[in-house]
Amino acid sequence: MRCDSADDVARLFEATRRRWGRVDVLFNNAGIFGFRGCGRDQRGRLECHVVRECHRIHAVRSGGRPDDEAQEPQGGRIINNGSISAHSPRPLSVAYTVSKHAMSGLTKSIELDGRPYGITCGQIDIGNTRTEIMDTIGVGSGALQADGSRRVEPMFPVGDAARAVLMMANMPASANVGSVVVTAAGMPFVGRG
Repeated sequence: MRCDSADDVARLFEATRRRWGRVDVLFNNAGIFGFRGCGRDQRGRLECHVVRECHRIHAVRSGGRPDDEAQEPQGGRIINNGSISAHSPRPLSVAYTVSKHAMSGLTKSIELDGRPYGITCGQIDIGNTRTEIMDTIGVGSGALQADGSRRVEPMFPVGDAARAVLMMANMPASANVGSVVVTAAGMPFVGRG
């Protein structure tokens, strides 16, 4: 089910609770890259990201988190989809990068504040899965690099990232994977800059 608003999220959780009684694992995978009103080489420039755009991206990323504290019996796991941009941003990605740093803070806060409820929270930071968002930034045709050049970057199947999420989800309640980074082999991540 696609969730575009807080009301959509509330309806999804209510339908899930009616059908299965509770939510044991949530994969928080909301996200957009931005770029409204910006040309390809202007995407992400500070002057192109007015406050409204930053708020729109941040609202999609963090506005859909669940109210798991109301769940009975207590307990559960939240896995947030972060990004390697929280570690090493791409050029011209201000709002996206800020939202990913916010996701990292959200993950750590939920992990801490969820303890009394038996809720664990971890984050997977993914780089260059073969998805539509990679097309918007030109990874397959030449993504902008820090030196101003464009480079075709390697990608990997989204199913490989899904296996990492499944590994996190299948941890016993006594353990949590706080963070994991999964990238396409050979992508410019460690060497960005």
